[in-house]
Amino acid sequence: MSVILGSGEHRYEVIDNWAKLPDGWSFKDVGAVATDSKDQVYVFNRGEHPMMVFDRDGNFLRSWGEGQYPRAHGLHIDADDTLYLTDDGGHVVRKCTTMGKILMEIGTPGKPTPYMSGLPFHRCTHTALSPTGDIYVSDGYGNAKVHKYSPDGKLIKSWGEPGTDPGQFNIVHNIVTDRDGWVYVADRENHRVQVFDGNGKYEAQWNNMHRPCGLFCNLGSPGAQPEFIIGELGSGARVNRLHPGIGPRISIVDKKGAVISRLGGQDGPGNVTGKFIAPHGVALDRHGDIYVGEVSFTDWPTTHPDEPIPVNLRSLQKLRKVK
Repeated sequence: MSVILGSGEHRYEVIDNWAKLPDGWSFKDVGAVATDSKDQVYVFNRGEHPMMVFDRDGNFLRSWGEGQYPRAHGLHIDADDTLYLTDDGGHVVRKCTTMGKILMEIGTPGKPTPYMSGLPFHRCTHTALSPTGDIYVSDGYGNAKVHKYSPDGKLIKSWGEPGTDPGQFNIVHNIVTDRDGWVYVADRENHRVQVFDGNGKYEAQWNNMHRPCGLFCNLGSPGAQPEFIIGELGSGARVNRLHPGIGPRISIVDKKGAVISRLGGQDGPGNVTGKFIAPHGVALDRHGDIYVGEVSFTDWPTTHPDEPIPVNLRSLQKLRKVK
């Protein structure tokens, strides 16, 4: 019997064991996932094969990046199918082709700037592009900044500082833009998404979120208002890991942050169909299907402190749109 999450126009069937991995291969944690114009699915993961590519049916196509990415974290694919990979363990952003050829590199691999110095990068987390091709980088775990670069990789400006006030960050974890150039930043440990103009001027914030990690902007058709898919990590403390209503979930919100639908999150995390463990990266394909990458292996000891890591622990789910 299939499991359906959501309601109304936002109903999704959970597809178990969607990705068909080669024998003996594992994703381990999936830091990020993205789709290209052909609906090929790119899974940026922390296993031995950092980038694995699948077709829409989950058939394995290829892998690349072996030995190049110490800790996969963020992935963005632009309209021309160019990839932007953010490696927080390597402190670097790489612009690549779909076959893994490096076209540009921002940052010095393996050499972080001083902790909380504000200088790029110290464990950068994700990238986004403005409508004119400028590159935004969230930075991240060892900084509290957003950096804006020109399309050719020259630093234009940076904004943000540690704290809880508007424009301040506590783990700036993910970043997206819309077609009007607004910048949306997942401020994870402040439990909010902050909204800025293209030059870093604070405009608004969306609250009522539980550690937002994954962030995807669904632009929709020209002239339509965007919708945002947010992967919420859920509890980071043992004391409330099983509290109902705050577990790991996917939220879909409008441009003002109003909740349209929520998937999961009712009674704590789990490695069963219809539940999430640690939604870390989210993506949408042209058919409306959602892909959810989870850092399950990292999170399991916190969410299930008295249970060993299951042999079949999953870290990638597909949610197929119910028409």
